[in-house]
Amino acid sequence: MNKNLKIILGTIYLISLGLILYAFFAYIDVNRITDYTYIRENTKVLIDMKNENFSFFILIFFIFCVVWVLLLGFGSPIALVSGFVFGKFMGTLITLFGFTIGATILYFFSNIYFKEIILKHLPKKAVNLKNIFNRNELLYFLAFRLAGGLGIPFGIQNILPVLFNMKIKNYIFSTFLGLIPSLFIFNSLGEGIEKIIETKFEPSLFQVISDPSIYLPLSAFTAILLISIMIKNKFFK
Repeated sequence: MNKNLKIILGTIYLISLGLILYAFFAYIDVNRITDYTYIRENTKVLIDMKNENFSFFILIFFIFCVVWVLLLGFGSPIALVSGFVFGKFMGTLITLFGFTIGATILYFFSNIYFKEIILKHLPKKAVNLKNIFNRNELLYFLAFRLAGGLGIPFGIQNILPVLFNMKIKNYIFSTFLGLIPSLFIFNSLGEGIEKIIETKFEPSLFQVISDPSIYLPLSAFTAILLISIMIKNKFFK
């Protein structure tokens, strides 16, 4: 592919990312992000949209998940919102399929059009994993996903296999299975937050933390972190 076409595609990608970020910050008042009343009012809007046309809202949210991941977005905030709106089980399914499809498209696109740029600009920590993944790409990338990406941002995790030309079927399989635990935990936490907002008016920090729908997912998240450390020490020394 010639250099000019790569520049055009890269420019389109960056413009798309910029438009999404602009739309996000235009809609969200960052100064009121900790205001309970503000959060309650805006979350009610999402719930009302879901109730008005459930099937259409699922489709739109699913497409948004795919596009968000394609544009290197963070995964955990979307998983929280998904659990908040759809509940932990349906929310996990929507984000799991959406994230897997988005990540696969991103990997496929990056491997074809931006491989040279990615290899040049990936952090040293990611480049050092190349020899490890080459031993058994399916096993090690699955362990990598289960370990939360070893602290590497979600968007970078999704393009990391460009380093070792991972087979697309292995990428899909390891991504799908590897994302299940973390997505379920974040969706469960989102569902817990929704229940608190629905049933309590301006709850205290203690009420939030002591609610089972909150401390159970947080406990599971802590367990995942400990397991991630064990996986890191075993596979990624």
